Amino acid sequence: MSTAVRPGARARREAAAIREAVRAAPPRTVAAESVLAGLVLLCSLAPVPLLPPAHPVAVTLLGAWVALLVPARRMYPALAVLGCVPVIAGNNVWAMVTVPWIVWSAVRRITPVRRAWAVVGAGAAGAAFLSLAAQSLGEAVRLPYLAAGAVVAALLILLPGASGTMMGRRRPLTGLLRERNAYLEQTRLLTDEAARAEERARIAAEMHDLLGHRISLISVHAGALQLAAERQAPPLAPQAELLRTTAGTAMDELRGILHVLRHQSDDNSNERGTREDLAALVADSQSAGADAQLHWNAAGRTDMGAHTRQAVHRVTREGLINAMKHASGAPVRVTFQDEGDTVVIGVVNDAPPGPVSPGSGNRSGLVGLQERIGLLGGTLHAGPRPGGGFALSARIPVRADTPLPYATSPGSATGTTGSRPPLSTEVLTWPRLLGGGCAALLVMLPAIGGTIALLIMAVLH
Repeated sequence: MSTAVRPGARARREAAAIREAVRAAPPRTVAAESVLAGLVLLCSLAPVPLLPPAHPVAVTLLGAWVALLVPARRMYPALAVLGCVPVIAGNNVWAMVTVPWIVWSAVRRITPVRRAWAVVGAGAAGAAFLSLAAQSLGEAVRLPYLAAGAVVAALLILLPGASGTMMGRRRPLTGLLRERNAYLEQTRLLTDEAARAEERARIAAEMHDLLGHRISLISVHAGALQLAAERQAPPLAPQAELLRTTAGTAMDELRGILHVLRHQSDDNSNERGTREDLAALVADSQSAGADAQLHWNAAGRTDMGAHTRQAVHRVTREGLINAMKHASGAPVRVTFQDEGDTVVIGVVNDAPPGPVSPGSGNRSGLVGLQERIGLLGGTLHAGPRPGGGFALSARIPVRADTPLPYATSPGSATGTTGSRPPLSTEVLTWPRLLGGGCAALLVMLPAIGGTIALLIMAVLH
């Protein structure tokens, strides 16, 4: 009793496992397998009404059986290969032509390789034996029939199994290569980022040792000059005080730049680009003797990103410095306009009241602004005005959170100089084309030719 119950219970467990596997499979996979099984069934039974066979029941059963082997090749690949043996020994040629594809697809999923070759060998031997047995039932065994059975078994099982084994071995190797490629890419990014961090630290140390020392000396001498001016020339005391405070501000800004170089971030970026920040820049210019005014055209608080605030600050400071340097004494207007998705910052100065000696600038500041604003997706315009003077304006997106070149991100690292990134695994190159699936395809060519020959013979017969 127990021996009779055990096979039934095992069959029920297998059926439950199949149902769970179908439910867990993606809907696209279930739909594709259903369509493939339907096409195989249609191909196997299509000639029945057109060319009525001698044994229609056997032909119909073989067609249904080969259609069941289509989904079975996923869960039970070894059994699917062995299940192709009666199809080869049968008399349904239209079902037989689907056997190479089923064997090729099933063997790819059999691991290890030794087991795959054992299943392929058993299937080929079984197909040859059943073909010979089927021929011997009607008449005596002849050598041509024996050779034909061996050739059919080799074309329909042995060669597709060899091709499937090659493709099955290629799949884990491809996955391993992709994992190694991702690992090497991540290692390259980390190495490049470490090299950049080391270079930034070296630049920060050089700037601290050279510029920091010089600016500190200027601040000390400016303080001494202020004390002397208060005693000996009181009208010059405000200018001396401005010189001292400017040196102190320059030192603070240098510390901020060093902080960015060392830590790759700017903690003060949210405090820049605000109305108070621009007003402070204009006030500094006024203290230096410039006729500067700020026009803030924004209804409320502007929700600008950190990089946009930084760019607004840089444009304003560059415009004010250029106006004092090249148009001393000319009125300067700083205009901020909030246009919703973008902000417009402009610094316009009139023509200077007197002749101005040619400046010694090399436009490096404007070039740097152009690069910064271009990275943020904005535009910068700088040039002389028709009525005299100079205009500098920039249109910048409000939420321009694009990382700047010194930011740490995988996207920015790929554009920097360093080790060359490896080729993607998706790129098709000649070595991959010749060494990938071509060998498996060449092995399948005789099987494809054999199935086409069988179809032609069946149609002619």
